[in-house]
Parts: sequence; structure tokens; C-alpha cells
Amino acid sequence: MSTNSMRRTTLAAAGLAVAGTLVLTGCKDGIEETPAAPAAPSAAASAGASAQPVSPAAPSSSAGGYDGSAGASAAPGGAAGGAVAKSGQSFKIGEAATVPFSYGSNKGGQLAITVTGIDAGNPSDLASVNIAPDKVKGKTPFYIRYTVKNTGNTDLSFASVGHMKGLLDGGSESDVLLIAGKFEKCPSESLPKGFVNGQSQNSCAVALAPTGTKVSGALYWGDPYNNLASPPQKGLTWK
Repeated sequence: MSTNSMRRTTLAAAGLAVAGTLVLTGCKDGIEETPAAPAAPSAAASAGASAQPVSPAAPSSSAGGYDGSAGASAAPGGAAGGAVAKSGQSFKIGEAATVPFSYGSNKGGQLAITVTGIDAGNPSDLASVNIAPDKVKGKTPFYIRYTVKNTGNTDLSFASVGHMKGLLDGGSESDVLLIAGKFEKCPSESLPKGFVNGQSQNSCAVALAPTGTKVSGALYWGDPYNNLASPPQKGLTWK
């Protein structure tokens, strides 16, 4: 055999050996695995990790539900709007909660929701409302006033931000009165056209309390802060 023939035979054998090694190390149980390159330390890690408070103020307390890993960063498509609120987190009146929000085909949005006040109404306020009298008999309306601000990069034009309930003294949930059309005592409208990052709007929810009791807090139970989530989550509260 000539020297050139021997060289080609040796190279071919070496190539087969390399290919065999790649096959053995590149797959596991039929699933391709690519070894990850060591990650470079982030600026946050090198400077020391710190918790990011809910914008604009830190929550007063938090309750269980999940470990908060989903609250470590903004929702997909979200801009810097503060850490996403954790399941069961509690806020003071006037504090903002940053929440993920989607509406229809507008996915991956983010809102800052702030309950700004709870006002006691009068049963006579409901006289002009087209509703069966027995539904409101013996009950007093309370008006939960809140603002919503778009802190993400998704246009939420015409979205409806509801899912707000009242909390009675003692923590039980109040009845919610949904009113079709305009109700000047407690206006609640869909978000306007062009509701993009930085836009905000005031809204209101009507909570009914048995006469003689009081609505002293508010509960937001929009997705994912409800039992429909997997695992089930708890709503956000303001008191």
C-alpha cells in the first residue's frame, strides 16, 4: 500500500471516530442536548441582589399562594413598571399593584392598578338604576375608586378592567353590582382608543353591603389572581 493510501485510510478512520463521539455525547434518550456555555455574572449579581418594590410604593404585607417567581420581572411585552404583584399580596389604599393583563388578542400587557378610595353611598343612589328592587333591598352601595395605568408595551384600546370587589369588615366579600350604561355616582368605562404605555384612566366598582355594615377594603381577582389559575391563586387586596 502506498504512503498516500495509508494516509487517506487513517484520516477516514479518525473522521468516523469523531462522528461516533458526537453522536454519543450529543443525544440523550433521543433528545438533542447542547451543553450550555457558562453564563457571565450579571451586573445585579455582582452588585448584590435586592428585591424590587412594587411601584410606586412597597406593599404593606404579602400572603402565601406561590413563591413569587412570576413577580420577579415584568410580564412579556411589559415595560419597567415595578415587580409584578404576588398572589395574595396586600396593599394600602393609594399604593399601586403591577399586574399582568391581556384582553382579547392583546396579549402580554401590564397595568398598574391603584385603589384610591372607598366612598359610602346611599341606597337612594340606586333608584335610577334599572335593577330589581329585591336585589338591593337592605343594602348600601359603596364605591371603590381605582386608577389603571398602562405600564407595558401592549396597546390596550377598548379593554375592560373590572374584577374588583369590596371587602366587608371582617374580611368577607361584598356583593358586586354590575350596572349597564352610565352611572354618574360611580363611572366605569372601557379604556379609550390609543391606551398605550403611560396612559391612565379612573374607574369605579359598586360594592353592596348589608345596611349597617361597611366596605373597608377592595379585592382584585382578575387573571391570574383567582382559582382558575393553575395552581389556584389569591386576589390582591387594598385596605
